Amino acid sequence: QIDPKDYTFSGLKDETVGRLPGKVAGQQFIIQDCENCSIYIFDHSATITVDDCVNCQIFLGPIKGSVFFRDCKDCKCIVACQQFRTRDCRKLEVFLCCATQPIIESSTGMKFGCFQYYYPELALQFKDAGLSIFNNTWSNIHDFTPVSGENNWGLLPENAVVQDYVPLPSSEELKAVRISTDAMRSIIPITRGRRQKSSEESCLAVFFAGDYTTANARKLIDEMTGKGFQLVQTKEVPMKAEDAQRVFRQCASEFIPLLEKGPVVALEFNGDGAVEACQSTVNDVFNGTKVFVSESKASASQDVDNFYNFAEMQMGM
Repeated sequence: QIDPKDYTFSGLKDETVGRLPGKVAGQQFIIQDCENCSIYIFDHSATITVDDCVNCQIFLGPIKGSVFFRDCKDCKCIVACQQFRTRDCRKLEVFLCCATQPIIESSTGMKFGCFQYYYPELALQFKDAGLSIFNNTWSNIHDFTPVSGENNWGLLPENAVVQDYVPLPSSEELKAVRISTDAMRSIIPITRGRRQKSSEESCLAVFFAGDYTTANARKLIDEMTGKGFQLVQTKEVPMKAEDAQRVFRQCASEFIPLLEKGPVVALEFNGDGAVEACQSTVNDVFNGTKVFVSESKASASQDVDNFYNFAEMQMGM
């Protein structure tokens, strides 16, 4: 028998509370009427609602469905979810991983950054919640109730440090979770999203499904960002033969047989010389693994557009 109060934090003030890995196990959770609290859900859940919270710091592990913030103000959050919504909120600062376009409604002073967090159980929790670490549209906010001449949301500073917003838990029980907020260890690759690109040159790299797809994609990200290139966006999505023809054009035939194994993982890197650097890195590091890399600087931006236009249609369906 499930006791709802095990899945509710209500009416708390000046407290640090949380749930350890394995304690929520895919149930829904409710957080309401909390003030000056630090709240940590180190597990995956079905859905979470956060209502009437003021001046709280909140960490929410992977949410299979939606998270909905209503009537909250002055909260700082780290959230991973399928769907993100706010209504009647003021001054929320959110490090977000969201698989679909985040929506704000009747909300002002909202600020967003890219989710970055690590603890050992987190990767499996993402899987249990059915979320891909590569599907993160954190900066692609849809404002349902825009006000002419005003901007209700913006992006957090690029150098924003997660721990300055949501500090590590201070309670003995929650200290057992081995957390790192080091960007290099983040379970979610940190992307630039909608921030200004530094260069006219982008490059598309696509990995095909297999045992090491995630590890390979992460390795290429480490190599490229280590060389000073920026990771703009990532996407994991199934492709059909006709999609491959549109995206890979003349080399489609060598990649089409690989599509049956499962979804592809695509990465967009940006920076002067990105195409050449990506090609040489793939040749050096992934010899023998089939990877699509943009052929030239001239075709690369078209590759990126073709792929992400197709992916957005897929995700929207």
